[in-house]
Amino acid sequence: MMPESTPPTAPLIDATQRKLIVGIVIVTLLIAALMIAGLAIGGRPDPAPLRAASTLLDGPWRFHTGDDPRWAAANLDASGWETIDLTAPPGSHDGDVGLPDYVGGWSAHGHRGYHGYAWYRRAVTVPAGSASWDILGPTLVEDGYELYWNGQRLGGSGQLGPEPRLVGTRPLRFALPAGAAGTSGVLAVRSYMLPRPGPSADGGGMHAAPILAPRPVGEALHRAQWQRTIAGYVVDAVEPAAMLALAGLALAVGSRSRRKGFLLFAGIALALTAARRLDNAIVSWTDLQDLRTYAWLAKAMWAPTMTAWLLAWNRWRPPAWRSIDALAIALGAAGIVGALAHLPTWASISRLGSLALFAVIVVRIVRGGPLRTLALVTLASVLAALFGGELLDPLGVPGIWFPFNIGVSRTQYIYAIGIPLLAVLIARTLLPKDATASKAGWWQSSTRPEHDESRNQTI
Repeated sequence: MMPESTPPTAPLIDATQRKLIVGIVIVTLLIAALMIAGLAIGGRPDPAPLRAASTLLDGPWRFHTGDDPRWAAANLDASGWETIDLTAPPGSHDGDVGLPDYVGGWSAHGHRGYHGYAWYRRAVTVPAGSASWDILGPTLVEDGYELYWNGQRLGGSGQLGPEPRLVGTRPLRFALPAGAAGTSGVLAVRSYMLPRPGPSADGGGMHAAPILAPRPVGEALHRAQWQRTIAGYVVDAVEPAAMLALAGLALAVGSRSRRKGFLLFAGIALALTAARRLDNAIVSWTDLQDLRTYAWLAKAMWAPTMTAWLLAWNRWRPPAWRSIDALAIALGAAGIVGALAHLPTWASISRLGSLALFAVIVVRIVRGGPLRTLALVTLASVLAALFGGELLDPLGVPGIWFPFNIGVSRTQYIYAIGIPLLAVLIARTLLPKDATASKAGWWQSSTRPEHDESRNQTI
């Protein structure tokens, strides 16, 4: 390894860096305020007058595993079917977004480990009057459903059939046929659950009952449901946008940075991380991505993302160790193979091996280098976000909190801290605009190894 030398000591924070850091702080505070407002709005309970004017179709439903299109018919005798009660305990909500009226699925009713098709049926009486009526579909179903009224398909989430295409369940509103007011009918829900790696204690089927509502009450409730759903994943949209902006900043200012190699790979890692996080919002708000693709990307994208972060942080204290680069690439390849071939052992080796390489990098930074304190804190945030299962679960740190009744994961909290830290770290690596080659000869050639700034320089 080449001996490290120290260039002329730079001021702690020059004017250019100071302006950029102030801008980072202002933007961070503004975005945080907007996110808090969004969570507060989305987390409000449905307006009481709207819920009073509608009917939550909870209580006992007839239930049958399997699939038969004739089970949608109004005249079917379902007296031999079992009964599932969809009445939610007071104040219950799901463990992700915070959706209200949450109940356990068919796994909690004697069908643990079952996946595939199942049907729900119940009689519904529509009040008399001149109003048109809507059915608000269940806001959480594993994993897709179709809704029928007296045998007539009204719509659903995803595409069911011999080869189902499942998407994230989101608020849906279905109009009952004209003339439904003042009549009784049969509401049937055909649901489908994808196979899971392991049995769930309460997974499968409907986790919330549909709602019967007159128009325009149904429209207003539908908007409230969407506000909650948007709030539940808005952080997964805003943080990736911030990551992509930060990646652009890293690549844009790379020519003026003391850490060109770090910024290059950090920009790549940020783009990959943003893609992984943005998937949550895409699959929850749109039909653009099916659940199989989402699950595959969640597994497969981890390995290249981790490799990019390793290559970046290996270049923080130059020269980069070629052995770490080689091992990072090998572990990334093992992780991809493990994801594609469903080999959990390979995936575990990739994760634990990558964590060990990060430990070596931490030791290198601790032993000396530029901006040591800021670099270590920023790296710690990256590790906590990517290795939560290994680092935070043993400490009993909850995986999700519910401020304003909306779920915010610990990873989202960590990135909310880590993104501004990384932005400040990037800003601190910049040379002054008027820096010349004569003042920083060590920066003249990109073929020369990068050198550390003063070892005593901190935040």
